[in-house]
Amino acid sequence: MAIIVSQIKTTLDEAKDNAISKALSLLSVGKKEVRTARLYKTSVDARREICFVSSVYVELFSAQKERRLADKLQNVRLHDEAELEISFGSEKLRGDIYIAGFGPAGMFCALTLCEFGYKPIVLERGAAMDERIKAVEGYWGGAALNTSTNVQFGEGGAGTFSDGKLTTRIGDPLCSRVLQRLYDFGAPEEILTKAKPHIGTDKLRSVVKNLRNKIIGYGGEVRFLTPLQELDISDGRISSVTVNGAQESCGALVLAVGHSAHDTFSMLLRNGVEMIPKPFSVGARIEHLQADINSALYGRYAGHPALPPAEYQLSYREGERGVYTFCMCPGGYVVASASENGTVVTNGMSYFDRAGENANSAVLVSVTPEDFGSHPLAGAEFIQRLEQRAYQMGNSGRAPAMLTREFTGAGGSLSLGRVTPTYPLGVESADLKQLFPGFVSDIMARGLKYFDRRIHGFSDSDSVLTAIETRSSSPVRIPRCEAGFAQCADNLFPCGEGAGYAGGIMSAAVDGIRTAIKIMEKYAPNA
Repeated sequence: MAIIVSQIKTTLDEAKDNAISKALSLLSVGKKEVRTARLYKTSVDARREICFVSSVYVELFSAQKERRLADKLQNVRLHDEAELEISFGSEKLRGDIYIAGFGPAGMFCALTLCEFGYKPIVLERGAAMDERIKAVEGYWGGAALNTSTNVQFGEGGAGTFSDGKLTTRIGDPLCSRVLQRLYDFGAPEEILTKAKPHIGTDKLRSVVKNLRNKIIGYGGEVRFLTPLQELDISDGRISSVTVNGAQESCGALVLAVGHSAHDTFSMLLRNGVEMIPKPFSVGARIEHLQADINSALYGRYAGHPALPPAEYQLSYREGERGVYTFCMCPGGYVVASASENGTVVTNGMSYFDRAGENANSAVLVSVTPEDFGSHPLAGAEFIQRLEQRAYQMGNSGRAPAMLTREFTGAGGSLSLGRVTPTYPLGVESADLKQLFPGFVSDIMARGLKYFDRRIHGFSDSDSVLTAIETRSSSPVRIPRCEAGFAQCADNLFPCGEGAGYAGGIMSAAVDGIRTAIKIMEKYAPNA
């Protein structure tokens, strides 16, 4: 047991550790009463007078006093660390546990199973990290797209080439476990205390390799360039999976295939796996000078050495449809993220130091099955048509782009100002209002105008829109019951973003852990 003391403020010029002494002073406890005290979370409060706001973890020798303080003081609450308590099942596995996909969900599902004595086999359609980096950087340099290994597919999943954000809204106590594991495998220590932690693509790569080696050390197996090709469902269970052209007996299968595995969705539907279309979002990447965002959000404090590059999160709603910013990358880059030939896809990426000249984020509009159709794969087909249209507008490889003020105004050609687009294959002047359906472009323009009122210059200041962003979440959901398995087979476990149950590194990793728990509650460990 411990307590968390919240809302402790320190100035920009004050040592952050001063928050600890301020918290102990608020509690009115002596040093001899304290077993341990440390920073728990710290964030920047950019309202009015800019400062840091921290919460402090305090463990006293007296649990009774902790309870009294939590009852008495407004910003003090009790805190219990999340521990996994597994009630192991007795059913015998009739084959190996397979995990399709080695993104955050698949990685943490495999790791958790290994930690408790199971020995799963991971099937990853893309290459291992070093080979994957070469393929992606080659594509960005003008080489042909590798449709098996790219920004979407390969070791670490789509999050490998991103900002490595570890924020989430799910509020699951297992988030702390994920952060601790990432730190154990080499992530910076600050992810344990920052309210908005990130790893950066550069540091995330080595973390993923270390995690993979841990799984192998436990006796698990990770097979690269090995997609899940087919599965055989009979009598309410999966009896076998086909990999590399060979059938293998399957005791349980975890589907952690990620949001971009549209061909896998088709295979699953063909083999009787139920799936339903779900809402998702489409839009474009907006780029500003990071210095402009810093000035807009920090004012006279912009440039203070204690402040990180400023970041934002904005939203606008009309009825049931919303416009919002997503995956904001301070000091980052817009990257080419296609996984199919003849398409353009954008995403945002930044390194740990976030030292790039530009800031970028996705500006997305929500779409629903009412917009694109009720067939399970209608959303995936809608995405493909948009990506192909962007490819045509970008003149076969470059990304279509225009100034934000032109998109929200009367239009015009792309006459670049102070902001230089970072998309590695180059941009082509295009009217993005002709790329999107009217129900997307119209509200997107109004949302951008509204964002300009929230952050002065957001839709001006030479900011650039680069299209198209379509891979923020899965277009399908694979229904699962409370016990974690799909309705068509009691040993098929849909998991993570691709199955429609997560939206980012953290929530996908947590869903991977929870799926591992469901498997362990059903099946006895490997003999």
